[in-house]
Amino acid sequence: MKKTLALLLTLVLILGLLAGCGSSGSSPAPASSETPAASEPPASPAAPETPAASEAPAASESPAAPAESETPAASESPAAPSEEPEPAGVNTVILKEADDKMINTYTLLAVNPDAPFVDADGNPVSDVAVNTAGAEALIDWFLSAEGKKLAADYGQAEYGDSLFYLLDGAPVYEGEITPATDETGTIRLSTTTSVNDSGLLGALLPVFESEYGYKVEIQSAGTGKAIAAAKYGNADLILVHSKSQEETFVADGFATVLPGFESERLSFLYNYFVLCGPADDPAGVKDCASVLDAFAAIADGKYPFISRGDGSGTHTKELSLWPEALGITAEADSFADYTDWYVSANAGMGSCLVMAEQMGAYILTDKATFLTFQANNGVM
Repeated sequence: MKKTLALLLTLVLILGLLAGCGSSGSSPAPASSETPAASEPPASPAAPETPAASEAPAASESPAAPAESETPAASESPAAPSEEPEPAGVNTVILKEADDKMINTYTLLAVNPDAPFVDADGNPVSDVAVNTAGAEALIDWFLSAEGKKLAADYGQAEYGDSLFYLLDGAPVYEGEITPATDETGTIRLSTTTSVNDSGLLGALLPVFESEYGYKVEIQSAGTGKAIAAAKYGNADLILVHSKSQEETFVADGFATVLPGFESERLSFLYNYFVLCGPADDPAGVKDCASVLDAFAAIADGKYPFISRGDGSGTHTKELSLWPEALGITAEADSFADYTDWYVSANAGMGSCLVMAEQMGAYILTDKATFLTFQANNGVM
């Protein structure tokens, strides 16, 4: 029995020793399974740190990724505006205005359906259809309380002042406005660039069209060309600003007196021509006593001047302001000796203002168009 117990105790001790050896040898086993670490024993401590290197979420949150994903913010950085600065406005400014010789009056005339229409070569044209009823409706509305108020208020919201003013003693229409029919629904208005480029017609005509069902087709050019379009039979009414040309239009039989009015010429609005030029005003026109003196100073110093040169009302007015001794007229020969400073553009008001800005030149323009040009930073 004693021998048996001794044998059992010996077996227990041997098993305990074997169990201790097995547990102490278990730690190298994982190391041996990490063969890359085992091949470089000194680097084995780095192997446990590989999870940190494999933490993809942390890598996706690196500074580079947000910078790429936040490109809108990057585009709004202070550097971007410095590369593309905001427009600084125009250098052309008003130097002379409100002179008595610079009043600019606008007149409505209905085209006579029985006028002696001609083509561009002066040959008679027949079978011209004039929408007299439509012309009458539009003229009546222009001269109504609603039309006049809209015209007089235009520009107040944006400029703090009206761009056009009601003429004292202007004709008034107080009757009903005739709505459009299938035959009278389209009205052809031939007009000067100033009432179009200034935005006046864009503000007024949609109101008229909405209320009375008409569609107004606008042909915009200088007064001379606007009147010529009517003489060719391509207009039902005109809205222009050159008294001498209007009177010739009437004398030649192209205008008619509408019911309720006393004459063909219905003048109802005005504003002022303004003499503009570079802000540094090298000719010193701002200090001249009158606009006539200012034009003389420009000519004396041979400072660049942009003329409409298109027979418009503005062009007609400009020609009347040069010293008579210069002999400048609408004829090209009259200013042939002045082409080093006098530029006849034969273009609309907006285009001429852009030229004046680019060349640092003086220019005569209506105030409404100039303020629009200025507000648009020189874009027309």
